[in-house]
Amino acid sequence: MIEMKGVTKTYPNGVTALRNVDVSIKQGEFVYVVGPSGAGKSTFIKMMYREEKSSSGQIIVNGVNLSTLKDKQVPLLRRQVGVIFQDFKLLPTLTVYENVAFAMEVIEESPSVIRKRVMDVLNLVGLKNKARMLPSELSGGEQQRVSIARSIVNQPKVVIADEPTGNLDPDTAWDIMSIFEKINHQGTTLVMATHNKDIVNTIRRRVIAIESGRIARDEQRGDYGYEA
Repeated sequence: MIEMKGVTKTYPNGVTALRNVDVSIKQGEFVYVVGPSGAGKSTFIKMMYREEKSSSGQIIVNGVNLSTLKDKQVPLLRRQVGVIFQDFKLLPTLTVYENVAFAMEVIEESPSVIRKRVMDVLNLVGLKNKARMLPSELSGGEQQRVSIARSIVNQPKVVIADEPTGNLDPDTAWDIMSIFEKINHQGTTLVMATHNKDIVNTIRRRVIAIESGRIARDEQRGDYGYEA
């Protein structure tokens, strides 16, 4: 599902964020990406949805070679890869329903299909009764649920979450993790960058630890391994 072979990323200022990284993630896996601040986690995550391009090496996501992907083809990739951010990135003037539906409207899905699918995913994340509310009327946890619904509404094979519980209180973070487990159990590959030691140590999944731009650990059912 996701292959990185000899991937290096050097920024224009000369900073090398990743060095010769080799990683293989299979369909249906749930993977945590952990490591100290500044270790290269965000670069690692961003390259999976082509927010960043590698300086060398090869990245293949769902059969698409991101190293040779033209910029105009990136939106097509994003339809196959759901992305969840720490700061939600919702459209403030659109309702919950409209924020989620927008992801289907841009691929010109039919209105009847959009209605059913949007309500199905809002039900999955527990927000069916708040479909007409604006983001400003929701709690942070509810806004993150909308973000999750938007990321999965087009049924992507891969969902990438960049610090998705970083702005949430502990109870809400656990609620979000239960949704992620549901998504993963449905067969979606989930890659999550996190600093949340308790979550990683409680919900044991594969752990990829990045330190100084290199893979320091890659363990099935691993632990967080750092002081939180």
